[in-house]
Amino acid sequence: MALPEDKYTSNDYLNHNPSWDMGDSPWKAAAVAGFLKEEGLAPKTICEIGCGAGGVLLELSEKLPGAEFCGYEIAPAAARFWEKTKRNNVKFVLGDFIELNKVRYDLVLLLDVIEHIGDPFTFLNGLHGAAEQYVFHIPLDLSALSVARETPLLNVRHKVGHINYFTKNLALELLKESGFDVITWRYTGAAFNSPQSTWKTKLAAIPRFIAYSLSKDWGARLMGGETLLVLARSAEKTPVKFSL
Repeated sequence: MALPEDKYTSNDYLNHNPSWDMGDSPWKAAAVAGFLKEEGLAPKTICEIGCGAGGVLLELSEKLPGAEFCGYEIAPAAARFWEKTKRNNVKFVLGDFIELNKVRYDLVLLLDVIEHIGDPFTFLNGLHGAAEQYVFHIPLDLSALSVARETPLLNVRHKVGHINYFTKNLALELLKESGFDVITWRYTGAAFNSPQSTWKTKLAAIPRFIAYSLSKDWGARLMGGETLLVLARSAEKTPVKFSL
């Protein structure tokens, strides 16, 4: 029986995305670095789960030169990118984070991950104790417009493997139901500043701007195109299972 993860452990994702979305890395890294700065956070050990080609970690290693970085990825095809961009303070691990990791980090990053997971509740529950704090980046694919058109939802499903679709509140509820305390969140403004905007996205910018000027929440639920950054900590009271 085929599983959602098969898209990544085979070459299927690579065939549909030969650059492994490296073009988005500077934008995502800048968004994360800005988010941490706004929250007054300066983590010394950072791990990204589902790091892909490693572009975000490499960008962050320049923005946060005093930190140590580790990236976990289950897709063997992504490892071909790692050899080209070695850094002393960045290491990569091919395999399942929950099965292999033995370290407790200051910060764990999950950037565009939970929308790909077949069982996000089990996955998220397996992360408790791995870090002091967690940053999630979650695309908000679900909107009135995307449901009415349906094609955008099918496109992200077929091309990049999104199988879970979120609004802001659905994403936050998933985290809370999985044992996380949400500290703060913010929209990234991806609808207007994402580096890979298509002509359709640019065309929709005017009505989006009008809707967002009335209410960001309402505009995101109506028009879509937005993403969410969330800072959270584990609410679980179970003993820490990782140690340095």
